[in-house]
Amino acid sequence: MIVRFGFVAMSMQLENASPSRTMTLASFNKLADREAGLRRLTRIAEENLHNTLRLLKHCKYMDVKVYRLTSKLIPLATHEALEDWSPYEELAPRLAEVGTFAKEHGMRLSFHPDHFTVLSTPRAEVLRQSEKDLAHHVRLLELMGLDERAMCNVHVGGSYGDKQAAAERFLRNFAALDESIRNRLTLENDDKTFTAAETLAIAERAGVPMVLDIHHHAVINAGEKAEELWPRVKATWESRQWPGDAPLPPKIHASSPKSESDPRGHADYVEPGPLLRFLVSIARTTPAVDVMIEAKRKDEALLKLMDDLRAIEAKGGPVRVTDGASADIRASD
Repeated sequence: MIVRFGFVAMSMQLENASPSRTMTLASFNKLADREAGLRRLTRIAEENLHNTLRLLKHCKYMDVKVYRLTSKLIPLATHEALEDWSPYEELAPRLAEVGTFAKEHGMRLSFHPDHFTVLSTPRAEVLRQSEKDLAHHVRLLELMGLDERAMCNVHVGGSYGDKQAAAERFLRNFAALDESIRNRLTLENDDKTFTAAETLAIAERAGVPMVLDIHHHAVINAGEKAEELWPRVKATWESRQWPGDAPLPPKIHASSPKSESDPRGHADYVEPGPLLRFLVSIARTTPAVDVMIEAKRKDEALLKLMDDLRAIEAKGGPVRVTDGASADIRASD
């Protein structure tokens, strides 16, 4: 099974390369000249996109093919106080440059909209803002020239005192979304409310691919093992018709608990043992999978994990590192 490893947004290796520089609304409102303020926001976004391209070049150097874009590329882009501002036209060339580089080098890009994007909400105003935020992310991907293999990952959301009602509300609100948004969404289990099994059942009903987070699953579950759910998780990806000839590999999220007292928090690095055991357990039936590392040390965590896998390989373990960010995992005998 071919496994490609990726990281989230920021680099610990590159200096002065943040793709998430921002400006608060309070700072914006202090500016006497509104048009000058909007130009400032655009300049910050241009710098963020410039650094995103730097990060993608860094990924190329590391052999990384899986990368999550920050949702903070354009400051205040969806804030209700700036509804009359459209930054997309001016930023289109920069966005296209990012997308072109990703396509030329076979990179899989994605977004993970912030926690306030909630489709299970009972509040109409929260739902409207969530729809606006998702439309914003899709617009960015479209301006990058990326097809529906570039996706936005979301959680089901809160239970609001009635988990079943919240699940049904998610499904209704999802069905009411524009098709361009629905076709870009994946659904991930969380570590507080919706278990992997519950999220999987919702994903199957919605007809969206599920991103299995094995750390979240370890935190909350009903006793089922992640590998027991995997055939159904994999089927949510296989049932989709993807652009182009090649199927899109399923994606999982991997991280390690910060501590025994904070099992939900993410550690700086990834402990290879639990992740490798899961990968070995699914290797026989899965040709390829992409792993998004959600560790605090970002690309440094990826580099350390690859070193750990090389050490396991040297001891005769079920892994063969094939490049700087990929490995071939063998099924157990």
